[in-house]
Amino acid sequence: MHELVIRNAILVDGTGAPARGADLAVDSGRVSAVGDSVGAGRREIDAKGALLTPGWVDIHTHYDGQATWDPWLTPSSWHGVTTAVFGNCGVGFAPVRPGAERFLINLMEGVEDIPESVLAEGIDFRWESFREYLDVLDGAPHLFDIGAQVPHCALRFYVMGDRGVDHAEAPTDDEILRMGTLLEEALVAGALGFTTSRTTKHRAKDGRYTPGLTAAEPELAGLAQAMRRAGAGVIEVNSDFGDGDFERLRAAAALAGRPLSVLLLQVHNAPDLWKDTLARIHAARAAGMEVTGQVGSRPICVTMALEGTVHPFLTHPLWQGMAGLSPAERFAELRSHPDLRRRLWAERPDDTYTRWIAGMFPRTFRLVPPFDYEPDMANSVGALAEAAGRDPFDLALELLMEEDGKALLMHTFENYFDGDLETVRTLLEDPATICGIADAGAHVGFICDASSATTMLTHWARDRRRGPRIPLEYLVKKQTRDTAFAYGLRDRGVLAPGYKADFNVIDFDALGVLQPRIVYDLPAGGRRLVQKARGYLHSFVSGVEVMRDGEPTGALPGKLVRGARGG
Repeated sequence: MHELVIRNAILVDGTGAPARGADLAVDSGRVSAVGDSVGAGRREIDAKGALLTPGWVDIHTHYDGQATWDPWLTPSSWHGVTTAVFGNCGVGFAPVRPGAERFLINLMEGVEDIPESVLAEGIDFRWESFREYLDVLDGAPHLFDIGAQVPHCALRFYVMGDRGVDHAEAPTDDEILRMGTLLEEALVAGALGFTTSRTTKHRAKDGRYTPGLTAAEPELAGLAQAMRRAGAGVIEVNSDFGDGDFERLRAAAALAGRPLSVLLLQVHNAPDLWKDTLARIHAARAAGMEVTGQVGSRPICVTMALEGTVHPFLTHPLWQGMAGLSPAERFAELRSHPDLRRRLWAERPDDTYTRWIAGMFPRTFRLVPPFDYEPDMANSVGALAEAAGRDPFDLALELLMEEDGKALLMHTFENYFDGDLETVRTLLEDPATICGIADAGAHVGFICDASSATTMLTHWARDRRRGPRIPLEYLVKKQTRDTAFAYGLRDRGVLAPGYKADFNVIDFDALGVLQPRIVYDLPAGGRRLVQKARGYLHSFVSGVEVMRDGEPTGALPGKLVRGARGG
């Protein structure tokens, strides 16, 4: 008798094969049988025609700190994720010298918008080396499996100290050798990869660019040689791809003999750059290299909220004068004083931030049910204000005042230059890409793209009206087998005998995202933007049910996933 059997499901197995009716059996944390009718189980769940898919494998998260204090790892666990990889974009918390933790916190706050107060209170730095960090993660309870990568910024700062943040400085040969030795040790201990940031979008909270931004060929070569010695790990990069940077990274990956995975999206200041990068990825693959582009499934959405990190009045002296009020008290002031509301938009400051906000309105939309992540430009705040003969700041304030001041506006920051998702469709459909820029756990005050796996299925396979859809089976493969295998996790992402029993039972007709909300549940009462889902009936990790109807069961079977040579 099997330990668990799922009956009468529509199986989408992660390979891209057509969906089919099937039962699935689980024993000892693995799929033991899949077929028209498997034997009896000690526990049986009648799926009643619901989808049965592998659990989502999210390779681009920033749970580096949260994983040390939060076993549930929300919002990802609400959205069917059963494996998450963090340490991306070159930022993280190991290795770290005692007393140097503040810089890594400052860097994470600046790059990923996770408040210093949250990280300082939430993280108990009980490690120095990356191996020790892995051991701390390994000893903590988790709802789903996690994996960590070595961040270039932490590694460079550990070896070079303050010189590592000074872009006029270069590491000595001895320092390059030391970084390489530490990287090799981390990979042998089980790190899944090495990550770096080479984009000017990333700065520490104090304004300094990330340490790895200007790392030159000798440093990259030294790190690549360490990866070759270890024989393990993926190289993950967030780059602006200027001045031949892709070729530098390609050369480093070739020297390492390791896979290269780069973030690939449409940036609005260079809307065709993605085409050049994708062509270079294809050229590298044609030359026999393992290179992938990490892509999204919807616009990168900056969410405006009166309680959030971004909204139109943040630098207004009148708004700053209410800084000592609670959100409820501030809303009461706004609601009770029409002249205050008028002055906020009519007497706004002429500063860089406010001018930036003014430029956002033509691509900013209400974020209300039914959620439309491919909105018509005619429905933007800018377009609606122009049609009504109103100042867009006036209309934006009116909209943000809805729902007792908890309403949201969505700015399509990237992946939406043309006012539709045709570029995203092209990227998703390309065989050289994998899903990978949801940034779960990061940008907590103004982005909540952790729900991207859910909206990918609903938008592209079921709801899209403004262009072709994408087959469900292809999308599931993109978020399961493809992401898992790209990181060498070949024991998951497919529902077939012998694979890890990580899976979701989904009511596809009911599947959808709920209204995002600002909550104050982080350490030190920290604020974050969260978005739940409906339609996930059951989620299992290693054959253990961890979520049921959107709520945790209390089971915490998640483990630290170590790389091929990890112990």
